[in-house]
Amino acid sequence: MTDTKITQIYTQAQITERVAEMGKEISKAYTPDEPLLAICVIKGAVLFYADLVKAIRDRDVRFGFVAASSYYSASGDRMRSTGTVNMKYSSVDESEIKGAEVLIIEDIIDTGRTLKALKEYFYEKGAKVVRIATLLNKPDCRVVDVEPDYNAFTITGNPYIIGYGLDNAQQYRNLDGVYKIN
Repeated sequence: MTDTKITQIYTQAQITERVAEMGKEISKAYTPDEPLLAICVIKGAVLFYADLVKAIRDRDVRFGFVAASSYYSASGDRMRSTGTVNMKYSSVDESEIKGAEVLIIEDIIDTGRTLKALKEYFYEKGAKVVRIATLLNKPDCRVVDVEPDYNAFTITGNPYIIGYGLDNAQQYRNLDGVYKIN
Protein backbone atom coordinates (compact mmCIF):
# COMPACT_ATOMS: atom_id res chain seq x y z
CA MET A 1 0.00 0.00 0.00
CA THR A 2 1.23 3.48 -0.77
CA ASP A 3 1.13 6.51 1.51
CA THR A 4 -2.56 7.01 0.75
CA LYS A 5 -4.51 7.91 3.90
CA ILE A 6 -7.64 5.79 4.29
CA THR A 7 -10.41 5.45 6.87
CA GLN A 8 -12.51 2.32 7.31
CA ILE A 9 -16.25 2.95 7.04
CA TYR A 10 -17.55 -0.68 7.02
CA THR A 11 -15.85 -3.69 8.57
CA GLN A 12 -15.85 -7.22 7.17
CA ALA A 13 -18.24 -8.23 9.99
CA GLN A 14 -20.71 -5.47 9.08
CA ILE A 15 -20.56 -6.46 5.42
CA THR A 16 -21.03 -10.16 6.22
CA GLU A 17 -24.09 -9.44 8.38
CA ARG A 18 -25.72 -7.17 5.81
CA VAL A 19 -25.01 -9.52 2.88
CA ALA A 20 -26.71 -12.38 4.79
CA GLU A 21 -29.78 -10.17 5.30
CA MET A 22 -29.81 -9.23 1.61
CA GLY A 23 -29.62 -12.90 0.62
CA LYS A 24 -32.79 -13.57 2.63
CA GLU A 25 -34.57 -10.56 1.07
CA ILE A 26 -33.64 -11.69 -2.44
CA SER A 27 -34.62 -15.31 -1.77
CA LYS A 28 -38.13 -14.16 -0.80
CA ALA A 29 -38.55 -11.84 -3.80
CA TYR A 30 -37.91 -14.24 -6.66
CA THR A 31 -40.04 -17.12 -7.91
CA PRO A 32 -38.81 -20.27 -6.10
CA ASP A 33 -39.36 -22.55 -9.11
CA GLU A 34 -37.45 -20.34 -11.55
CA PRO A 35 -33.66 -20.16 -11.74
CA LEU A 36 -32.17 -16.81 -10.87
CA LEU A 37 -29.61 -15.46 -13.33
CA ALA A 38 -27.12 -13.58 -11.11
CA ILE A 39 -24.93 -11.23 -13.16
CA CYS A 40 -21.65 -10.03 -11.66
CA VAL A 41 -20.35 -6.70 -12.94
CA ILE A 42 -16.62 -7.39 -12.96
CA LYS A 43 -14.08 -6.57 -11.61
CA GLY A 44 -15.32 -4.57 -8.65
CA ALA A 45 -18.31 -6.67 -7.62
CA VAL A 46 -16.53 -10.05 -7.52
CA LEU A 47 -16.11 -10.28 -3.73
CA PHE A 48 -19.61 -8.97 -3.02
CA TYR A 49 -21.06 -11.26 -5.71
CA ALA A 50 -19.41 -14.39 -4.28
CA ASP A 51 -20.70 -13.66 -0.79
CA LEU A 52 -24.20 -12.64 -1.93
CA VAL A 53 -24.91 -15.63 -4.19
CA LYS A 54 -23.94 -17.95 -1.32
CA ALA A 55 -26.52 -16.17 0.87
CA ILE A 56 -29.35 -16.73 -1.64
CA ARG A 57 -31.16 -19.92 -0.64
CA ASP A 58 -33.96 -22.19 -1.87
CA ARG A 59 -33.46 -21.61 -5.58
CA ASP A 60 -31.18 -22.42 -8.45
CA VAL A 61 -28.72 -19.57 -9.04
CA ARG A 62 -27.06 -19.39 -12.45
CA PHE A 63 -23.90 -17.34 -12.83
CA GLY A 64 -23.11 -14.72 -15.44
CA PHE A 65 -20.43 -12.07 -15.76
CA VAL A 66 -20.25 -8.75 -17.60
CA ALA A 67 -17.57 -6.11 -17.82
CA ALA A 68 -19.07 -2.69 -18.29
CA SER A 69 -17.98 0.70 -17.10
CA SER A 70 -18.11 4.41 -17.70
CA TYR A 71 -14.93 5.01 -15.70
CA TYR A 72 -11.26 5.44 -16.59
CA SER A 73 -8.05 6.24 -14.77
CA ALA A 74 -5.65 8.79 -16.16
CA SER A 75 -2.05 8.10 -15.12
CA GLY A 76 -2.79 6.91 -11.58
CA ASP A 77 -5.39 9.57 -10.79
CA ARG A 78 -8.66 8.63 -9.17
CA MET A 79 -11.19 7.06 -11.50
CA ARG A 80 -13.47 9.45 -13.41
CA SER A 81 -16.68 8.87 -15.38
CA THR A 82 -16.54 9.35 -19.13
CA GLY A 83 -20.32 9.63 -19.39
CA THR A 84 -20.41 6.77 -21.90
CA VAL A 85 -20.97 3.14 -20.90
CA ASN A 86 -18.67 0.62 -22.55
CA MET A 87 -19.69 -3.06 -22.39
CA LYS A 88 -16.45 -4.95 -22.88
CA TYR A 89 -17.45 -8.54 -22.14
CA SER A 90 -20.41 -10.77 -21.35
CA SER A 91 -20.33 -14.47 -20.45
CA VAL A 92 -24.11 -14.71 -20.79
CA ASP A 93 -25.65 -16.15 -23.95
CA GLU A 94 -28.82 -14.45 -25.18
CA SER A 95 -30.72 -17.74 -24.81
CA GLU A 96 -29.97 -17.66 -21.06
CA ILE A 97 -31.45 -14.16 -20.75
CA LYS A 98 -34.75 -14.65 -22.60
CA GLY A 99 -37.51 -15.10 -20.02
CA ALA A 100 -35.04 -15.07 -17.12
CA GLU A 101 -35.29 -13.43 -13.74
CA VAL A 102 -32.07 -11.39 -13.67
CA LEU A 103 -30.26 -9.91 -10.69
CA ILE A 104 -27.42 -7.55 -11.60
CA ILE A 105 -24.89 -7.47 -8.75
CA GLU A 106 -22.71 -4.37 -8.64
CA ASP A 107 -20.21 -2.99 -6.15
CA ILE A 108 -21.32 0.66 -6.17
CA ILE A 109 -23.82 2.95 -7.85
CA ASP A 110 -22.43 6.42 -8.44
CA THR A 111 -23.74 8.17 -11.54
CA GLY A 112 -26.01 5.22 -12.35
CA ARG A 113 -25.06 5.21 -16.04
CA THR A 114 -23.58 1.71 -16.09
CA LEU A 115 -26.49 0.09 -14.26
CA LYS A 116 -29.12 1.90 -16.30
CA ALA A 117 -27.44 0.70 -19.50
CA LEU A 118 -27.12 -2.87 -18.19
CA LYS A 119 -30.74 -2.98 -17.05
CA GLU A 120 -31.89 -1.77 -20.48
CA TYR A 121 -29.59 -4.33 -22.16
CA PHE A 122 -31.05 -7.29 -20.25
CA TYR A 123 -34.63 -6.15 -20.91
CA GLU A 124 -33.81 -5.72 -24.62
CA LYS A 125 -32.51 -9.32 -24.65
CA GLY A 126 -35.83 -10.57 -23.25
CA ALA A 127 -35.38 -10.83 -19.48
CA LYS A 128 -38.67 -11.22 -17.61
CA VAL A 129 -37.51 -9.11 -14.68
CA VAL A 130 -34.27 -7.24 -13.96
CA ARG A 131 -33.35 -6.14 -10.46
CA ILE A 132 -30.21 -4.55 -9.05
CA ALA A 133 -28.29 -5.44 -5.89
CA THR A 134 -25.45 -3.20 -4.84
CA LEU A 135 -23.02 -3.11 -1.97
CA LEU A 136 -22.89 0.69 -1.90
CA ASN A 137 -25.30 3.33 -3.09
CA LYS A 138 -24.20 6.94 -3.54
CA PRO A 139 -27.46 8.73 -4.42
CA ASP A 140 -25.87 12.19 -4.19
CA CYS A 141 -23.81 11.29 -7.29
CA ARG A 142 -26.68 10.08 -9.48
CA VAL A 143 -27.04 11.66 -12.94
CA VAL A 144 -29.56 9.14 -14.38
CA ASP A 145 -32.74 7.67 -12.92
CA VAL A 146 -31.79 4.26 -11.55
CA GLU A 147 -32.05 2.89 -8.03
CA PRO A 148 -31.04 -0.43 -6.51
CA ASP A 149 -33.70 -2.93 -5.51
CA TYR A 150 -31.34 -4.25 -2.83
CA ASN A 151 -28.70 -2.13 -1.18
CA ALA A 152 -26.28 -2.99 1.60
CA PHE A 153 -25.17 0.52 2.55
CA THR A 154 -25.88 4.10 1.49
CA ILE A 155 -23.09 6.66 1.45
CA THR A 156 -23.86 10.37 1.45
CA GLY A 157 -21.71 12.90 -0.31
CA ASN A 158 -19.05 11.79 -2.73
CA PRO A 159 -16.14 10.19 -0.87
CA TYR A 160 -13.80 8.03 -2.94
CA ILE A 161 -14.37 4.42 -1.83
CA ILE A 162 -11.97 1.44 -1.97
CA GLY A 163 -11.74 -2.09 -0.60
CA TYR A 164 -13.85 -5.27 -0.77
CA GLY A 165 -13.44 -5.28 -4.55
CA LEU A 166 -13.50 -1.54 -5.15
CA ASP A 167 -10.30 -0.03 -6.45
CA ASN A 168 -8.36 3.06 -7.27
CA ALA A 169 -6.38 2.37 -10.45
CA GLN A 170 -6.50 -1.41 -9.71
CA GLN A 171 -5.16 -1.01 -6.16
CA TYR A 172 -6.85 -1.82 -2.83
CA ARG A 173 -9.39 -4.38 -4.12
CA ASN A 174 -8.14 -6.97 -1.62
CA LEU A 175 -8.90 -4.95 1.52
CA ASP A 176 -11.44 -6.87 3.61
CA GLY A 177 -13.54 -3.85 4.58
CA VAL A 178 -14.75 -0.72 2.83
CA TYR A 179 -12.66 2.42 3.19
CA LYS A 180 -12.72 6.01 2.03
CA ILE A 181 -9.65 7.80 0.77
CA ASN A 182 -9.05 10.90 2.86
